[in-house]
Amino acid sequence: MMQPRPRTIQIYLPKGDPRGIRVAELTTSIVRVTEVPRALLDQFQDMPESKQVGVYFLINDDEDQDYPAVYIGQTGGAGKRLSEHHKLKEFWNRALVVVSLTNSLTQTHALYLEWLGIKLANEVGRYKVENGKAGTKPHTPAPLEADCLEIFDTLRTLVATLGQPVFEPLSKGKVVGNESVEADTFYLRSTKYDAVGEYTAEGMVVLKGSKARKDIATSMAQTPLVPKRQGLIEDGALKLEGDFYVFQRDVLFKSPSGAAAMVRGASSNGWVEWVSETGKTLDELKRQAPVNKSVS
Repeated sequence: MMQPRPRTIQIYLPKGDPRGIRVAELTTSIVRVTEVPRALLDQFQDMPESKQVGVYFLINDDEDQDYPAVYIGQTGGAGKRLSEHHKLKEFWNRALVVVSLTNSLTQTHALYLEWLGIKLANEVGRYKVENGKAGTKPHTPAPLEADCLEIFDTLRTLVATLGQPVFEPLSKGKVVGNESVEADTFYLRSTKYDAVGEYTAEGMVVLKGSKARKDIATSMAQTPLVPKRQGLIEDGALKLEGDFYVFQRDVLFKSPSGAAAMVRGASSNGWVEWVSETGKTLDELKRQAPVNKSVS
């Protein structure tokens, strides 16, 4: 995949409603992504994109959904295929349809993009992939595969811009050369829990392998922490292992305090309880320090 770079994106509202169907494209690309709320599927059927070969994403991102879900497919006619899913699949509330402005996507393109999308979505782990695993890579001539990678780089950006970062890892840790670099990493440690978190633009990500307190403090028993924790247990994100609940995947919390409360099982001020390797608090490094000062 290509490295992130500055880009200009155009979003078109066919009906003038920012909550309705939205069409996104890069100004220099032939790739177009149409976001279709399930309730407006009939409007999509009247659009030319509904008749084209394409790749689509069925999304479940309801507000009460701790772990969003995605189904990735390919089709020779997006409108007809979405109508079939409307009748047979309950879980989704919106679809993203990827087509070519020049109507140049072939079934071979679509099959490869479907396979690659399922593969990478599983690797990233940000969404539950309703397809399961990607299966065998489809036979694709080298020139066409190069085209597909270029297309995927664009659709990945557009899909995220429309609010569905299916292929964007929660953790911003990266590898530069042979050196592993962790950005903005903080810790919560005691005999009852041991967690590693990463402060990002989206909130605090508690990293896979972190240990949370097994029991919840009495003062927290009637708070939203309890159903939130139960939801994470039910979807497999938290698993009881001995004296701790262990995070089985990276989990995003909207605030440092929410993340700290889940780990500590008690009311928390995450800004002072998350600390860096050198013992400085998140508050010191991210709220009190100059905006151009790096984490130490």
